[in-house]
Amino acid sequence: MQQVKKVVLAYSGGVDTSVCIPYLKNEYGIAEVVTFVADLGQGDDLELVRQKALNSGATISVIGNLIDKFVEQYAFPAIRANALYGEKYPLSTALARPLIAENLVNLARELNADAVAHGCTGKGNDQVRFDLAIHALGPDLQIITPAREWKMSREEAILYGEKFGIPAPVSKKSPYSIDVNLLGRSIEAGLLEDPMQEPNEDVFDMTSSIYDAPNAPKDIEIVFQSGLPIAIDNEFLSPVDIIQKANSLAGEHGFGRIDMIEDRVVGIKSREIYEAPGLLLLIKAHKELESITLNPDVLDFKNLVEKKWGQLVYQGFWFGPLKQALDGFIDSTQSSVNGKVKIRLHKGNAIVIGRSSENNSLYREDLATYSKDDIFNHKQAEGFIYMWGMSNKIWAELNSKMNN
Repeated sequence: MQQVKKVVLAYSGGVDTSVCIPYLKNEYGIAEVVTFVADLGQGDDLELVRQKALNSGATISVIGNLIDKFVEQYAFPAIRANALYGEKYPLSTALARPLIAENLVNLARELNADAVAHGCTGKGNDQVRFDLAIHALGPDLQIITPAREWKMSREEAILYGEKFGIPAPVSKKSPYSIDVNLLGRSIEAGLLEDPMQEPNEDVFDMTSSIYDAPNAPKDIEIVFQSGLPIAIDNEFLSPVDIIQKANSLAGEHGFGRIDMIEDRVVGIKSREIYEAPGLLLLIKAHKELESITLNPDVLDFKNLVEKKWGQLVYQGFWFGPLKQALDGFIDSTQSSVNGKVKIRLHKGNAIVIGRSSENNSLYREDLATYSKDDIFNHKQAEGFIYMWGMSNKIWAELNSKMNN
């Protein structure tokens, strides 16, 4: 590795990224460590986080307000893609990583840094997402990963930090590893490593339990234009406000909890708990609206595209050529996805109870009805069935003769 004079570090304010600062300076001999703190709507006092970075030895600490871009350029495309990794997880954490990586590279360019760094370990998915995004956007930049190399336990990392004036955590350490942004929370480790252990309520923060959720159901309407959510209950909102309102409504009624065994990129299975109430609600509504506005063959093929899109994002290929090509297909399907979906929220459930599209609905009541208003030509069904089943009929006749 070439000698690095200046590095930009993705910084969260936790033990590992704080210890990274003196570690980079003392073990790697790097003179300047610049930290980048991403504001993704996690709700922390980021000025305190920035000050902690400076107190830990950072030369400069930058806060980047990425909330609008996170929703408009990452969350909304995921909604249009109905993206659910493993048919469950809406990528709330995975979507944030390429955005952070993009800003690390941009800041490194701006400050003429030689390298970028992050505090990911060698066991998780985030290291893959950061590294692949950085390779795609800044292939000339070195990537330094202290936590993947230092072989220190958490206790040893705390002691190392204390030698350089980084205080140990004063509160009781949570048994869980938690990541939070506007789209949701991911929770792992501790008791959750036993896949038969039911999560305690202290795991959750964005969603009510089904016991504490309101007894009365609540019906809401979500309006979409070109596949993008634009209003809830006749209130037209900004993209960020749409997510926040969806989070509030779904979370209050206990919808949005995920408990799954997940196939990590590095080849191991892990037990993951997620809360993503708003994102899950909007994906559910969007998919339902597509059922009335898209042709059957488009829906069928889009299901394949959606699965692959989710896998690519989960695996770190946000800036890859296949993901970009799939974006083009998804975009081409969304011009007709206009209308509204009615959903009933009740005790952990989000039940679709209605959907309509004024100008783009492919549903024809005069064709679907069994009333006197039916205009469907029933007689023509006979010829259709004869031709539709011709190959199967020939196969059956041949096999009948052979068996006799």
